[in-house]
Amino acid sequence: MSGFDRRDAVDRLERLVDTVEEERMPVPVREVWAFGDVALGLDPVERLDVYLTKDILMRDDSAAGDPDAAFAVEGVGKSVRADWAADHPEYLRANANGHAAPEKCLAAHLLGDASQEEPIHFEVCNAPFEDNVTQRLRGAAMREDYTQLLDPRGVCLWADGTRSEEAFRKLRESELALPTLSSALEMLGMDEDAAADAARELHAWREEQDGVTVRGDVV
Repeated sequence: MSGFDRRDAVDRLERLVDTVEEERMPVPVREVWAFGDVALGLDPVERLDVYLTKDILMRDDSAAGDPDAAFAVEGVGKSVRADWAADHPEYLRANANGHAAPEKCLAAHLLGDASQEEPIHFEVCNAPFEDNVTQRLRGAAMREDYTQLLDPRGVCLWADGTRSEEAFRKLRESELALPTLSSALEMLGMDEDAAADAARELHAWREEQDGVTVRGDVV
């Protein structure tokens, strides 16, 4: 796909938030943000960027039992909820080590296998969006790898059970006034030349992506 019509992009975000509100997730979700192109008012939206803040599963509140015995994937009941995995085995995903990967499970549940060709980038972290923006900026600068940056131009759609109807309205009507990526990075403390270089590198990385991409990290 070449992208989303703006109306379709916002509809896609609304369906995602509906799912978070109405269905049990593999781990608790605290925030849903949209960032990048859709927040800038572009039409079409070439790539839809979504950020989820999740909790790390310290204690599974599923029914008691030995969850690993029922699943080929390790870590069920430890990194993802056992009852969720039992109800949604089609969405259970593992990392390279064969351990249940919360970010991949969330992406599978919220985006669905039928949507794998959609141009969506899905970020999942235990840290709030605004905190992770600055954390990732520091890390990217240290490694000189700006493909790891998190675009700071975001809008919170849902937090702790509350949906922002105003945020959705502004997305639909393209009312958000946000700066260019390089200007936004300068506001976070980068000098002008470094911000321009970082913006170019991140844009180039985005143009190389195809279909659904998922990135998870822990801060």
